[in-house]
Amino acid sequence: MHPFWNYAPLQSMPNIRLLTLFLALQLLATSRVSAAAKDLPSGFTNLEIGDAAPAFSLPGVDGKTYSLEDFKRPKVLMVLFTGTHCPVSHGVEKRLQALVDDMEGRDFGIVAINPNHASGLRPDELGYTAYLETFEDSRRYARDLGWKFPFLYDGDQQVAARAYGCLATPHVFIFDRERKLRYNGRFDDSRYADPTTVTHHDARNAIEALLADKPVPVEKTRPFGCSTKWKERSAHVAAEAVKWNAIPATIEEIDAEGAKRLRKNGSEKLRLINVWATWCAPCVQEFPDLTATAQRFSRREFELITISLDEPGDKAKAEAFLGKHRAVLSDQLRKSVKAEGRSTNNYLYVGANVDALAEALDPQWSGALPFSVLIDQRGKVLYRVAGKVDPDAVISKVLETISPYYKP
Repeated sequence: MHPFWNYAPLQSMPNIRLLTLFLALQLLATSRVSAAAKDLPSGFTNLEIGDAAPAFSLPGVDGKTYSLEDFKRPKVLMVLFTGTHCPVSHGVEKRLQALVDDMEGRDFGIVAINPNHASGLRPDELGYTAYLETFEDSRRYARDLGWKFPFLYDGDQQVAARAYGCLATPHVFIFDRERKLRYNGRFDDSRYADPTTVTHHDARNAIEALLADKPVPVEKTRPFGCSTKWKERSAHVAAEAVKWNAIPATIEEIDAEGAKRLRKNGSEKLRLINVWATWCAPCVQEFPDLTATAQRFSRREFELITISLDEPGDKAKAEAFLGKHRAVLSDQLRKSVKAEGRSTNNYLYVGANVDALAEALDPQWSGALPFSVLIDQRGKVLYRVAGKVDPDAVISKVLETISPYYKP
């Protein structure tokens, strides 16, 4: 018997029950810690208030390499971890720029760092952005926003993200003149773009306090946003890809009246309707772009609808093509399609008269393949093209319409 059990006061049943309860609580606490830490990579460090700023050497999108020493002059330094794909990061963009503008001429410095590795994102996690989490798209992102402050890329090795303990984007770390941590947490308390939704300007308050040699009013808050996309998450991404590739593609017959109902829309989703055929070379060439866009927006208010002009006898051939190129429905989209009384997003036109289909979809269509039209929820044309789609133009128009931000 373990010596612990030889301790006389613990021989009574009530004390044994207390001990059992204590051990159970300890086990529960341990399991919670493990659950919280299981998605964090090796080398991850939780910076505490008073800790020194970890050194780094990272490439900037301006072509220069920056180290912590390059930011030694300002009295107050904000290190902001932010990425290109997260709607919360997009939500603070204008407020961040307003802060930077307000701090011009004051003893304040800022450096932004992208901590994300592209392999750590599923395609459907890009549904709020026109950018990838890469160095090149980080450059494009900063240019499009007009950022004049350094934006560094840590996605390759993620050394700085681990050293600072970046949990999400955005995640803010503010340091005093000695580069001791004085604030760790969110930029402010709103996930939305509307500045009137902010009630606590946490980062700004911390900066103002440090500039005035006063204590930071709130030293630590919960960073809220999209979790840091670690390289180690690529295994999860691969597993999700296996699931996506296992979804069967289906196709149903449709006539001009059915196409007209689809074109009218009336759902809560944008619809990108593509007319194609397996014998059409440009159709085949553009299809990967179409299905990649559909997967990107598969968790948002968007649906790719395909209408094949293959012969009715080639229905199986068309269905096999659709399966090969993953023209399938996500779980979320399948539910909305079912609610509309439909069973698929892929159709085979069975009418003899293609003019009737053109009149139903878009009278401006000449009849040549491929043809695509993007329509909003009320049936308004947002984008049309005779020929291959421009995926960037489609993505831009979709985001412009359904927003790159979380909605209140």
